Amino acid sequence: MKKDILEKGAILQRDRETYAIAPHIPAGITDTATLRKICDVADKYRVEAIKITSAQRIALIGLREEDLDDIWTDLAVTPGAAIGLCVRSVKICPGTTHCKRGVQDSVSLGLKLDSIYHAMELPNKMKMGVSGCMLSCAESALKDIGVMGTNKGWRIMVGGNAGARPRIGDLLVDNVPTEEAVLEIVAKVIDYYKNASNQNRIGRIIEEMGIERFREEVLGSHES
Repeated sequence: MKKDILEKGAILQRDRETYAIAPHIPAGITDTATLRKICDVADKYRVEAIKITSAQRIALIGLREEDLDDIWTDLAVTPGAAIGLCVRSVKICPGTTHCKRGVQDSVSLGLKLDSIYHAMELPNKMKMGVSGCMLSCAESALKDIGVMGTNKGWRIMVGGNAGARPRIGDLLVDNVPTEEAVLEIVAKVIDYYKNASNQNRIGRIIEEMGIERFREEVLGSHES
């Protein structure tokens, strides 16, 4: 029986015969040359559908298994980490780069996080979101690690997820003043999680141990 092909970023479709792939598009920001290349590949291999995903990727649907290697060669881009126990594409809102409501540069911070963590293997899947204001267009409160810009800096939340049993993330630390400080705190969360004996997603770990203990074990004396 066919199944997902992790090493090729290929997700088996409902027909149990064809696959979908999603090239990595950091922050969902691309250019016309990349879009043309995707369209050329879609035409060449007669894809069934092209889907804009909720993770800011462009999925090509209805691909034959024997074509997958040639398709990735023609695309000449990195697969998006859409499956597997790893960090998925970081969802990023336009922030101060484009949005009139942005108060922090979510694109700059989000791209740094994406470049460090995208596709990193972990005990379970992990999603991140970076929003440039509290409207949270990147749905940061529903991510395992979510970051939101405020007038005082950055708010970091942990343990959010959607799915069958959705969970709003807990506040880990507020008023983080700089991108560098955010990156340091996220690194501590990732390091803690990589070495955790509990292989559930972060939200379930927090439910078992409580956010206060989680904060203490991850950040030590760092106060929220």
